[in-house]
Amino acid sequence: MSSVYHDMTESERQVSEYLTKLELDHIFQFPVFVYDDKDRPRVWTPDFYIPKLGIYVEVAGSKNFDYEYRKRIYNKNGIPIIFIHFFKDENRWKNYFIVKMKEFEEARYQEVMKMVVLDKM
Repeated sequence: MSSVYHDMTESERQVSEYLTKLELDHIFQFPVFVYDDKDRPRVWTPDFYIPKLGIYVEVAGSKNFDYEYRKRIYNKNGIPIIFIHFFKDENRWKNYFIVKMKEFEEARYQEVMKMVVLDKM
């Protein structure tokens, strides 16, 4: 990842280093196809993609950007993404990240269990 550090903001670099510490391989600005609010096809590049987990990460570094719009579009397209709001509290984002990863994994587990129950019927 060090070769792309020059393209990252300081907060993106910190998140990248944390993902590396967690031994989570990640890809910087991996493109994802979405349909926007008017159903137009778009290609967006969230800050990171974690292939092992199938989760994207967006480092929200500015108060002046409409992250809610992005959240709606990712949700509409069924794309699992964690928004890390670095500007809100730099000291708690790591805990928030872990909690959100657990939530995604628990939701996936629940979906698998539904399939298991239906298969037994």
